[in-house]
Amino acid sequence: MELNKMLEYIKNVLENVPTDWLNLTTHRLDIYNEELAKIQFLDQFETLAKEHNANATALENLPTAYDYIRLGHPLSCVLEWAIGNLNGLPADQVISFQSKTAPVLAILRKNHLEHRDTLITYVNELPDSFDMNVLKSVYGFSFELKKVDDPENVDSFDGSTIFIAQQDEISKSNLASNIDFYVHMYDHLGSVLMVNGDENKKFISDIQHFRRRETVAMTPANCLTVLQSLVQGTSVENKNQHFAEHKEKVHQLVREVSGTTTNPLVASSGLSIQYAIMMGLVDYALENYKDKAIKIVVPPNCYGGTNDQARRVAACSDAIEIVDLLVDGDNDMVQSIDTVLEQIAKEDAIPYIIAEIPTNPRVEVPDLQKLREVLSTKRKTASGGKAIDPVFILDQTFCPNVHFLGDDDILSSVRTISFASGSKFPSGGKCTAGYCIANKKGEDLMNKIALHLDLCDNEAIDLQLEILAQQMPSMNQRINDAYANTREFVQFIAETLPAAKINFVSDELAEEGFTPSVFSLDLPTKGNTPEEREAYKRKMNDRLIHLMITEIPSESKYCVSYGQLKGCYWTIPATSTQGTTKEDDKDYIARVSLSPNMDLERHKEVFLKFVESM
Repeated sequence: MELNKMLEYIKNVLENVPTDWLNLTTHRLDIYNEELAKIQFLDQFETLAKEHNANATALENLPTAYDYIRLGHPLSCVLEWAIGNLNGLPADQVISFQSKTAPVLAILRKNHLEHRDTLITYVNELPDSFDMNVLKSVYGFSFELKKVDDPENVDSFDGSTIFIAQQDEISKSNLASNIDFYVHMYDHLGSVLMVNGDENKKFISDIQHFRRRETVAMTPANCLTVLQSLVQGTSVENKNQHFAEHKEKVHQLVREVSGTTTNPLVASSGLSIQYAIMMGLVDYALENYKDKAIKIVVPPNCYGGTNDQARRVAACSDAIEIVDLLVDGDNDMVQSIDTVLEQIAKEDAIPYIIAEIPTNPRVEVPDLQKLREVLSTKRKTASGGKAIDPVFILDQTFCPNVHFLGDDDILSSVRTISFASGSKFPSGGKCTAGYCIANKKGEDLMNKIALHLDLCDNEAIDLQLEILAQQMPSMNQRINDAYANTREFVQFIAETLPAAKINFVSDELAEEGFTPSVFSLDLPTKGNTPEEREAYKRKMNDRLIHLMITEIPSESKYCVSYGQLKGCYWTIPATSTQGTTKEDDKDYIARVSLSPNMDLERHKEVFLKFVESM
């Protein structure tokens, strides 16, 4: 498309941007083909562009670009399409990031695994957080660093050549054949990576996967700012005016909801903070437990990308190994932890345990007294020496209001780091930011975590902090109200369809403070063989969700969500694109998440209609 026509079309699109493009964090799965993420959206967007159709309704009716904005979203796709057009590149060779350093790390990771050399060239200065020593000693990355005046003067290199430049406007680049990757950094707005040359297309899926797991796409608001700069021909405007004020307010709110006084960290997403935790703990282990193996203990059916990210961290180092923690079905979390800790102690290794409480998708809570006892047990190595005590990394996304970390709380005697996805209850679904905080026993671990959060440039941006500051004061009340709706809906389902198996917290656990607003629903099935029964159950899942979202389209959505301000959300976690759980570990049951603001009686009516049709 001609440059002037493209800029004019984008200008018209920006005047009619659907509100959901800016405000939603999760998008519909019923109009989404994960294998065609970004592609299907842009194919139809390009059709509209050729017709010069920027009608708001036409834009709203485009298919889902990505199901979760951490991975990408309509405005990141439009930005990448525009920069691709500007530079004569297909849109899939342009990838935007909220982080300035993440695109470089993504390339370094792939080259590390494939034993390929990397030359990083740059003009002026690198970001302050770019610590080459840590990248080499902790991440294991190998690269050369060279300051240059012009990318065209860079000598050819046997490996990958990256060119980094700080930019204050979007403009056409003269892509030199000797540069494989261009990384343009835009102050507080993020970065854009351009993959140059057909021979480097093999990097694209790995770079996209890094964005999916270890960082986030440039946020919708920042993409909008960059696109406005492009069509206006002006410098990119930095609106990071109240960062320190919002950050301090959020830190205080996190301390309050966590019941502890230590200093938290806030990242661009739940997985961003988890990556900082993982790499910070690896760094801590290398410094304090030299030559000892690191064991990351994680449930094999842990959804949301946690499982995949942990395995990706382990893949980069021979010193790190994944140990499966069996927590669902007939397995007891406490017993499983006891078993793996005993084995790790014998090996004189370093145990880092990641666990969700309640578990997902079966919403189970372990015996917390026994959990504390098992985590606090003094263990011996095979030679009789003192074993290293574990670090418990607690995912509190489903119960961010429960206090585990205070001086008098259940895990006060265990080195514990709690983290949560802020895209759920903390923000009410308004942003993706995530946070972590340690108890006093684990406080000395936080400096390393902060270092890696900074190195990856994954700290939450000002808008995310502003949203958390606005929403977190009402979080506990929203949790209570959503739980009340969920408990009532669960009771109705149990009475209406008693053959269904419902996984939800007991009244006793609710009295202890575990009041999630999510439950899993294992529908009754039939058939002569296990395969027939499984197929029938999956068919019923699809029928139920389809009925709900078509009968109550204003409230019931088919998407991965929890803790939203309004509506009801249905998904099958085993089919979610967020996780990479092995097929044998998947559990094809429906997960239902209710909000504090929804028409509960209407949902009961539609569910009754489903039961009557079975």
